[in-house]
Amino acid sequence: MQGTLTLAKAAIATGVKKFVGIGTCFEYDLDQDFLSTSSPLKPLTIYAAAKAATYISLSQWLATHAVEFAWCRLFYLYGEGEDNRRFVPYLRSKLVAGEPAELTSGKQVRDFMNIDEAGKLIALTAIEDHQGPINICSGLPITIRQLAESIADEYGRRDLLKFGVRADNLIDPPRVVGIKSFNTP
Repeated sequence: MQGTLTLAKAAIATGVKKFVGIGTCFEYDLDQDFLSTSSPLKPLTIYAAAKAATYISLSQWLATHAVEFAWCRLFYLYGEGEDNRRFVPYLRSKLVAGEPAELTSGKQVRDFMNIDEAGKLIALTAIEDHQGPINICSGLPITIRQLAESIADEYGRRDLLKFGVRADNLIDPPRVVGIKSFNTP
């Protein structure tokens, strides 16, 4: 939080008229069915709480300096350069190697988006007249199983998907899906 506030102060000192920050979908109350920018906040982790606190602080502070403010809440992103321990790279590495991918039940519903698309939405937020909280999401619910099967189909290797080998995380929310804030052209 302190680093973002320091960055905002420096931006104001240089005459910036709009500040765009990056948050997370985990700021929201994840008991909600679909998450809109008006959904209540209820962060359950230190990370999410720090993001929510940064959003609230910047919302109030930047307004006193007549600086426009947008807060991009990222949902489940994947793409090039992603840490190999994350779901999509883990799955791809197993499939390429011809090894079984040990997975949970795959019933969890998520809102996945490629980082390239997310980058376009963040850029549009910065250059267009979007302010306040912005959901950077696809708005499309998909189960972990559906995503895994779609990726496995690229390799012709659904046989390597081993659902139910790993236990489902009991504290993991069953559904995290956003409502898009705006559409790309």
